[in-house]
Amino acid sequence: MPYIQINNAKIFYVKEGNGPETIVFAHGLLWSHKMFLEQIEFLKKKYTVIAYDHRGQGQSEVPDGPYDMDLLTQDALELIDKVACKPVHFVGLSMGGFVGMRLAARYPDKIKSLILLETSANPEPVENLPKYKFLNGIVKWFGVIPKVAKEVMKIMFAQSWLENPKNKEAYKKWLNELQSNKRSITKSVEAVIFRKGVEEEIRSIQCPTMVVVGDEDVATKPEKAKFIQMSIPNAVLHMVPGAGHSSCIEKPDEINKLIREWLDQLS
Repeated sequence: MPYIQINNAKIFYVKEGNGPETIVFAHGLLWSHKMFLEQIEFLKKKYTVIAYDHRGQGQSEVPDGPYDMDLLTQDALELIDKVACKPVHFVGLSMGGFVGMRLAARYPDKIKSLILLETSANPEPVENLPKYKFLNGIVKWFGVIPKVAKEVMKIMFAQSWLENPKNKEAYKKWLNELQSNKRSITKSVEAVIFRKGVEEEIRSIQCPTMVVVGDEDVATKPEKAKFIQMSIPNAVLHMVPGAGHSSCIEKPDEINKLIREWLDQLS
């Protein structure tokens, strides 16, 4: 399995396919590149697909010191330079979207197009902080215990998805993924909940941008997606019915179709 040394951290990534266009996937908080496995499988037939784990998450190293979105953006920039070796289409979900917006605004020559899933340009809403800090405190002491993991699942997935009996096995799978996080995951959580907003910065993004949000997303609500779409020149917005904060898992066929059609019309 490939690793690359970036800014004092060993970063894990996968690279599939050998198409002329390259897509990079950046995952959300508490997950890893695994959340995009269905997209990788679908898109690798026509594209070169790279998906990586943010520092401190998945199979990437947990280096010393605090993390913030600027450092994670530098990680992604170096990954693009060293692994893709050319401009890419960047797909970021939630935390990955925080990185994607910063990349597109600051390094426009590296990003051919931007796909933002379930994300926000704003700081974390103040009303969310007490609950998130409380849950993070428990994790710091005891790890991702089952009670915490079940609370987080309610944030990560649509209520309709959670209540659907057909998703019973998938629920168990992703609950186990959550519980596999080490206590060091709290560093990544802090990078997310104490992030700065980029409301003004994204107005300078010039690359084609597609914003996607689930109509049941409670973590970054649809109005956050609408704000991004209104702020980035010529951005388009798609609402996915029955999806929450993990649309690529909950509605993989719909997300695959949106990405494929998006890339087709750009080529």
